[in-house]
Amino acid sequence: MQEILRKSAMEQFSAIKEKKVSATELTKASLDRINSIDEKLGAFNSLTEEIALETAKKVDEKVAKNEDLPLLAGVPLALKDNMNLVGSRTTASSKILENFVSPYNATVTQKLLDNLVPIVGKANLDEFAMGSSNENSAFKKVHNPWNLNKVPGGSSGGSAAAVSSCEATLALGSDTGGSIRLPASFCGIVGMKPTYGKVSRYGLIAFASSLDQIGPFSRTVEDSAALLEIIEGYDPHDSTSLNIPVQNYRASLNNDIKGLRVGVVKELVGEGLAPDVQKAMQNAIDTYKALGAEVVEISLPNLKHSIGIYYILATAECSSNLARFDGVRYGHRTDNAENLLEMYCKSRAEGFGAEVKRRIMLGTYALSSGYYDAYYKKAQQMRRVVTEGFVKAFEKVDVLISPTCPNTAFDLGSKTEDPLAMYLTDIATISANLAGIPAMSIPAGFDGDGMPIGLQLMSPQLSEAKLFNIAYKFEQSHDYYKQLANI
Repeated sequence: MQEILRKSAMEQFSAIKEKKVSATELTKASLDRINSIDEKLGAFNSLTEEIALETAKKVDEKVAKNEDLPLLAGVPLALKDNMNLVGSRTTASSKILENFVSPYNATVTQKLLDNLVPIVGKANLDEFAMGSSNENSAFKKVHNPWNLNKVPGGSSGGSAAAVSSCEATLALGSDTGGSIRLPASFCGIVGMKPTYGKVSRYGLIAFASSLDQIGPFSRTVEDSAALLEIIEGYDPHDSTSLNIPVQNYRASLNNDIKGLRVGVVKELVGEGLAPDVQKAMQNAIDTYKALGAEVVEISLPNLKHSIGIYYILATAECSSNLARFDGVRYGHRTDNAENLLEMYCKSRAEGFGAEVKRRIMLGTYALSSGYYDAYYKKAQQMRRVVTEGFVKAFEKVDVLISPTCPNTAFDLGSKTEDPLAMYLTDIATISANLAGIPAMSIPAGFDGDGMPIGLQLMSPQLSEAKLFNIAYKFEQSHDYYKQLANI
C-alpha cells in the first residue's frame, strides 16, 4: 500500500474509481505513514483520523453503488493548522490557541469535505504563519524530508513536508509573502498562490488580510490545478472574494506555448544567487526556448522596495488582526492576574512567541500617531507603484520567471538569530502578494547536495489557466517532479 502513496493525486483518484484500491485503504496507508515517520519530521500538529476515515467510507459507498465521484474524492490531504475544521484543534502553532477547537468549517474545508477529500491531519506551521523556516512553531520544528538537518521553508512547512514525504498526497497552505512557494521550493514540490480573492479566506486565521491567500500543494502541476478547481469560487462570507466562474484548469494544461513571451526578472537573477540556483535558472530559460517560447529580460526596478513595503504592511495588519487574542473570549488566559489590564498583558506575553511579538510591535509602531503617514501610508503608495510595474511588464510578456529563492534549504538554526537574513529569504516571492497576482513554484533541479531548487512563475491577475499551462510544459520536459525524498 505504501507504493500507491507515491502516485499523484489524479492517479490515486483513478485507482479508486477503477476499484484498484479503496479510499479507506488509501487513507489508512496515509495515516500509517504519518505514524511511522512524523516523529522525526514534525509535519503534523494533530491527526484527524476519525474525520478522514468517515469521509473515505462515503467514497467507498459511492464506488460500490457505481455512482460518480467528485473530483479528488478519496485522496488524502493535510490541512494547514490555521484553517478551521469542526471538531479539530486549530492552533496556528501558537500556545495562545493550543486548546482551541474549531466551532465551524472554513469555506475551503467545507469544499474539501463536499468533494469527499479525506483530511488526515492539521499541518504544523510557523506561529500565526509568521516565518520562513517553520522554526517558529510553539510546539516543534518541522524538518525537511530531503535532509532532516535542514529547514522545510515557511510558513507552510508542515504542509510541504507532508506532501514531499508522501504522508499526504495533497495539502493546503496559506501564502502571505511566499509561505506556499518557499516551502514548495525547499521541499521539491509544486506550490501555488492564486490571484487574491480567488479562494475564500473565511475560516482562515488571519495574519495580514490584504495579502493572505490559500492555495494548493501537490507533487504535480495537474494535481495543483485539480485542487484549485475544488477550493476556488465566490463566497459571500468573504468580502474580498471575487464573484467569477470557477475554471477547469486541467483542460488547458497541454496547450502549445510556442510564441508565448516569457520574461526573466532581471532584478531576481543577478548577484546573490547560489551557483546551483543560477544554473537551474539558465536551464529553465533554455527549456522554454526549446519549447518555442520567446524569452526576454524584464526589469522591475521597484522590486527592491518589496521587502520594506511588506514588513510595514504585513506587521501593521498583523498588529490589528492579533489584537483579538487577549484572553477574554477564547484562547489562553493567564492564571496570574489581579486586574483586567494585567490579564491582557500576561495572557499575550505567555501565549505569543518571540517572532509574533516582534511583528506586533513593529506593526503597532507603524500605525501609531505621528508615524502612520511616514510608514503605513507611504508603504501603501509604494505598493501601488510595485503593482503598476507588474501591469506594465505583463503588457510585454505572458509570464515572468525567477528563482523561487536565491538559495536552497538552509540548516536548522542557522538564521534564527538574524531576523533580517531570514526575512530576505522571501525577496523573490513577496512582490506577487503585494500585487495580488497568481504565482507558483515548481521543481527545477537539485543543488550539489541533492537539495531541491524551485522555479517561480508569475502571471497577470486571473490568468491561472495560462500559468498552469506554462508550468506543466516545463514540468513534463524534465523528471524532477518524479524524484521523491528518501525518508
